[in-house]
Amino acid sequence: METLERILTRLSGSEELVPQIVSVLSRAARTGVISYEEVGQIDENAEDILLSTNQWRLLVPWRTWRSGEWDDSVLMPARGEMYAMPNIVRELVENAEQTGDCDIDSALERLFKRAKEPSWERMPGLVRRLARESKDLKISVVQIKKICSELGLGDRVDSLISELKGSGVMSPSLGALAKVVEAGSPVYEINRLVFEMATINEDNSD
Repeated sequence: METLERILTRLSGSEELVPQIVSVLSRAARTGVISYEEVGQIDENAEDILLSTNQWRLLVPWRTWRSGEWDDSVLMPARGEMYAMPNIVRELVENAEQTGDCDIDSALERLFKRAKEPSWERMPGLVRRLARESKDLKISVVQIKKICSELGLGDRVDSLISELKGSGVMSPSLGALAKVVEAGSPVYEINRLVFEMATINEDNSD
C-alpha cells in the first residue's frame, strides 16, 4: 500500500515537515482552497510548507490557478493570500484519508469518470505515457498528439488536453519559451506528484 506520507517523503528526500504538509493538504482538501492564515494555524513554518507544496504542485497560488498556468506568477507566502489544490491532488488526498492508500490509477479513473470522460478507464495509461515521455516534467502538444494517436484517442486530442488541464494533471507552461521554440508547439507541465506516482506505477508494471 502506497501512503501519502511515503510519497511526500520521496519527493522531499526527507521526512522533515511531511506530517505538517499532510495536515495542510487535509485541510485544503475540504474545500479545494486554503489561506495563508490557515496554514499558519497548523504550523508556524507556513512559508516553508507553502514553498514545498507549490514546488510539488500540491497547492498553487490562487491567482496562478485561475490563469491556468502554474508558473504564471511568483508564489507569495503572505497574509491574505489563497492557495488552490489541483483536482487530482484533492482526489488523492481524500482517498488516502478514507482508505489509507494513495493510488494514482484509481484516482484518475474516479476523477475522469465523474467528468463523464467516455474513455475514463484508459486515462491511467495515457497519463503514464505522458509522464514517461516528458522531459523535466515538460511535454509538447506534438508529443501529446502522437501518444493519443498510438492509444487510439487521436480524434479527441483537444478535449483530452482540456480535461487534463482541468483535472490538474498538467498545465500550460508558457514560461518555458525555449522549450516551446524547440518543440514547435505549446508545452505543458506535468504535475510533479502525478509524475512521481505515474512513473513508479509504470516501473512496477514492467
